Parts: sequence; structure tokens; C-alpha cells
Amino acid sequence: MKLVLAIVQEKDSGRLMDALTEAGFQATLLASTGGFLRTGNATVLIGVDDGQVEQVLGVVRQTCRVREQLMSPIPPVVEPVDAYAAYPVKVQVGGAVVFVLSVDRMERV
Repeated sequence: MKLVLAIVQEKDSGRLMDALTEAGFQATLLASTGGFLRTGNATVLIGVDDGQVEQVLGVVRQTCRVREQLMSPIPPVVEPVDAYAAYPVKVQVGGAVVFVLSVDRMERV
């Protein structure tokens, strides 16, 4: 038994949950917040048999794509404002960070 823990961008979470359900997997969605961009993320927990891990990873890969987004930098608090250049910066967002953990036991009650 494995626990697939996928951290995805909030924008992708609805599509991912729909795709997982369509593929026959049950999942739990938890709201979370990213550290770098401080934007909404979602943590998806999926319990599966060992042989289903690659299928779940395939669903995550198809659903959660990396894309570029323009972001306005946050002005520094300590440094002088005149040294700050407020140009938008391209950053990569989306995709997923996935952990696959061994589970000794799982019960539905």
C-alpha cells in the first residue's frame, strides 16, 4: 500500500480531483499555501495499491502542467525604495511535487 501525496497549484486542484475520480481513484484534498509565491496550493492524498502508483502519477503529470506567469516583485522593507526596480518577472508555476510513501496499514471506518 502506498500514499501518494501531491502538492499542486490551487488552479489545478479541481481538474486533478476530477481526473483522479474519472480514473477510479479516491482522494482527499487539503488546502495549503506555497512558501515562494505565497499563493494557494492544494495537497492531495491518494491511497493506492503498489501497482497503481504509476497510473496515479500519470494522471498527475497529464493534469498539472508547468507554465510561466508574470509576477510583480515585492518591494524590500529594509532597503531604500529608489534602489528597487519594480519590473515584472517571469516565474514557473504549476506542475506538482509528489511524494510516494509506504503505508503499513489503511482502514476505512
